[in-house]
Amino acid sequence: MARQKTIITCAITGAIHTPTMSSALPYTAEDIAAQATAAAQAGASVLHLHARNPEDGSVSLNPDHFAAFLPKIKESTDAVINISTGGSLKTSIEERIAPVLKFSPEMCSLNMGSMNFSFHPLAKRYDTWNFDWEKEYVQNSDTYIFRNTFNDIEKVARTLEPHQIKFEHECYDVGHLYNLRFCMDIGLFKAPIFIQFIFGILGGIGPEVENLIFMKQTADRLFGDDYRWSVLGAGGVQMSLATTASQMGGNVRVGLEDSLLISRGKLAANNAQQVTKIKRIIEDLGCEVATPDEAREILALKGGDKVQF
Repeated sequence: MARQKTIITCAITGAIHTPTMSSALPYTAEDIAAQATAAAQAGASVLHLHARNPEDGSVSLNPDHFAAFLPKIKESTDAVINISTGGSLKTSIEERIAPVLKFSPEMCSLNMGSMNFSFHPLAKRYDTWNFDWEKEYVQNSDTYIFRNTFNDIEKVARTLEPHQIKFEHECYDVGHLYNLRFCMDIGLFKAPIFIQFIFGILGGIGPEVENLIFMKQTADRLFGDDYRWSVLGAGGVQMSLATTASQMGGNVRVGLEDSLLISRGKLAANNAQQVTKIKRIIEDLGCEVATPDEAREILALKGGDKVQF
């Protein structure tokens, strides 16, 4: 059997990093659209998107802010659009799914459990900040609980079911895999599911390769052939864990949401630079990178003609 091609997802801006941390982090609609398009041209077949307030770079769930860049990206690339339902750590599940509900993308993210989710150590790295909101936002993340109860998960699944959206099930620890198995058993999600193993977030499982192997073995036991998988390594482990995942037959995720770096101690110039690097590594090691249409087939997506933007 031929080896499945590797899907590269690029997470363009996210909700953790702030403008002070890197001038490359896009937060205006124009910059998000431009970087997303460039990432797709560099080899990303899936674009994972959050919105930001264009005035100060703060996290936004306003559908109007999504509307300012989604059509531009769709016009300029055939990449699969994946919209976050994470957004802000301080808002309701209804607010978090509002953009997905309005735009009906091919994919959206869904965290498979509540957890401590913190990045407060980053606050100590900066003496001055570009915008007033940034320091408090980062510093106070040690008080955040990223809420995703079973009730929340079911609400998202039932609400979005008519839209035929494929979930990127974000699993930050092994318990999240068991949560997902339970949700499949009660009929919330249909195979093939797509799991994003996430390593290196404070509050989740650590970024050791042994943990990747353990998560993969657990998923094999729970889901058999009914799942596809990808790896997200936060911060400095982004490229090394993505490389390992690609060699294990998995897919990969890079992007400035997950890491601001291109190599140890060096900031990335943009999202496309990270995509270019991981694509080269994947191909140099003998794997092929999936096109957007190949990604659609692998993940059983509804197609780019069925979105509402």
